[in-house]
Amino acid sequence: MKSSVSKRSIVLGGHKTSVSLEDAFWRCLKDIARQQHMTLTELVSDIDRHRHAGNLSSTIRLFVLECARSAPRAPSAPSVPSAPFMPHAPR
Repeated sequence: MKSSVSKRSIVLGGHKTSVSLEDAFWRCLKDIARQQHMTLTELVSDIDRHRHAGNLSSTIRLFVLECARSAPRAPSAPSVPSAPFMPHAPR
């Protein structure tokens, strides 16, 4: 499965920045924002505020991954242990 990377400009803290993510991550991020009754910019700003290290694109990918891992699963689906999302520097 091929996923193209899209670069989008977002204003964070009054400064314009570019974020490059695969289309699948953009779609998931928009879905998460909609579920949390936030705009995409509000969600990305919140992710950016809680980022400790690393680039924003990587932090967003980790955030989307953690949201997917912590989503409710069907009773027959295997359970995957997860920790609350808190972006941090790689160990």
